[in-house]
Amino acid sequence: MRKFLLASIILTGLIYLFFGPDELVDVKIAMKLLPMALILLYGFATPSLVSTSYKRIILAGLFVCMVADGVIYWFMAGLVTFFFGHLFYIAAFRQASRKPVPLWAAIPLVAYGLFMAAWIAGSQYSAGQTILGTAIIAYIAVILVMGWMAIRTRLPFAIFGALLFICSDSFLAIDRFVTALPYRDALVMVTYYAAQVLIVSSIGNRFVKYSVNPNNLIR
Repeated sequence: MRKFLLASIILTGLIYLFFGPDELVDVKIAMKLLPMALILLYGFATPSLVSTSYKRIILAGLFVCMVADGVIYWFMAGLVTFFFGHLFYIAAFRQASRKPVPLWAAIPLVAYGLFMAAWIAGSQYSAGQTILGTAIIAYIAVILVMGWMAIRTRLPFAIFGALLFICSDSFLAIDRFVTALPYRDALVMVTYYAAQVLIVSSIGNRFVKYSVNPNNLIR
């Protein structure tokens, strides 16, 4: 069942990328949401190896992101909705966090966030778009917190999913606010769908602990 859903996610995602009609917005939105609906089903079909509450919160976050996908054509509405989706992911990752991660591990995320804030939000402040610039900074902050909380879970799928989500949003922001990117749709949507699949797949990740003998793994 899960393999069938994964294949369907890939197929419908490719159909959206190559055949989504730009002139028919309603049809394009529906085609965009179909892979997300399948990812949601994939999440329901994934056995919870972290906790049942983790699964519920992750699926709630995915559903909010799905709603955001539908309203992103009205950019501020989409931005705000995605913001709340990240709050759900943060709550789930916080619940699943394991041993503390050294703070120095956050330096790349912080440096990247400062760079993007100066580049993307700075361009909006320069254009007199104060509200939009502030909203972009708030969004950068919440997605970086989401990435950091994913790292603290030590769940590989959650970590790589969160980092891909950051990449996807970065491509979108650069294309929208700075300069047009070639193959923009592919860059944004491939990383985005992959991010959501990985985050949902983290429901089935196992925590790994070392016993007194580091050569023996207790799962």
